[in-house]
Amino acid sequence: MSGDNKIRIGVMSCTNIVRKLSRAINLAPNATIAAIASITTSIQETKSFAASNGFPPTVKIHSSYESLLEDPDVDAVYVPIPTSLHLEWVIRAAWNGKHVLLDKPVALNVSDFDLIVAACESNGVQFMDGTQWMHNPRTTKINELITDSESFGHIKSVHSCFSFAASETFLKNDIRVKPGLDGLGALGDAGWYTIQAVLLANNFKLPKTVTALSGPVLNDAGIVLSCGALLSWEEGVTATIYCSFLANLTMEITAIGTKGTLRVHDFVIPFQETEASFTTSTGTCVNDHKVMTELPQEACMVIEFARLVGEIKNKGTKPDGFWLSISRKTQLLVDAVKESIDNNLEPVFLSGR
Repeated sequence: MSGDNKIRIGVMSCTNIVRKLSRAINLAPNATIAAIASITTSIQETKSFAASNGFPPTVKIHSSYESLLEDPDVDAVYVPIPTSLHLEWVIRAAWNGKHVLLDKPVALNVSDFDLIVAACESNGVQFMDGTQWMHNPRTTKINELITDSESFGHIKSVHSCFSFAASETFLKNDIRVKPGLDGLGALGDAGWYTIQAVLLANNFKLPKTVTALSGPVLNDAGIVLSCGALLSWEEGVTATIYCSFLANLTMEITAIGTKGTLRVHDFVIPFQETEASFTTSTGTCVNDHKVMTELPQEACMVIEFARLVGEIKNKGTKPDGFWLSISRKTQLLVDAVKESIDNNLEPVFLSGR
């Protein structure tokens, strides 16, 4: 794709995740980094960051988010700033006509996210949250198998876990454990993935009830460092999630149907960048599956985001509301787990929410 037709993305901040996403944007044939803005580094430091991470030499360096959002040469923005800032800056991006790729969790609560949804819908901009595993070709294959009633049957139970043993420095200083920055802790970070996994397995149908499991661990500021929850649907379908900054690295999904079982051991970040595996079993027969991809999952995400933005920009199509819907359901369940923790593990009923 020629440079003139690529979706021009502006990046907000110089954080470590930007290093990974800038590589993904560079790998995507339909996107390019057009600008960067940082409010925590000097202009010279931002220039150095851009140069060391392979930004195009033509990239614009902005000293403020406002300036980047007003840049007519930016089509979309990647927003990896603290969750507490999402409400203000995503709404401002939408009202400036910028399409939004937003790091998760998308908001501090679903009420805030509904304001983001309203701004995106009012201004006709595409929204997508930055959950990269959802764009891995393996995820598409997993979804196909789970929804195949002939081989898998009907879903009965799902179990998903994402944990990693954070360092003492992380537990004291990372923004994910700070109430004024990313106040949802492990629940909003690792828990986001586990919740989307059980939603995917249930065809994104919301559960009837959510109940936090005993033993959540909170830091002195009340931020969740580790927790679990039980989710219950009608027809006897259940799921459990576990997310933690305090346990060994685990990234697993087990989905059990009436005819088959599916297991994934590295669903968040595949152990190999361009090869992702999983197993299925029926009775005593176990099958190993490998899904190959030429590009890492974060590049697949950027390609899809840029494709949707390009459809709007060049063909006048409407934004794809699927991604807003998935993000809202995930945020709603994050809120429900937190509410149950705050209310002594009482169940939270989701009817009408």
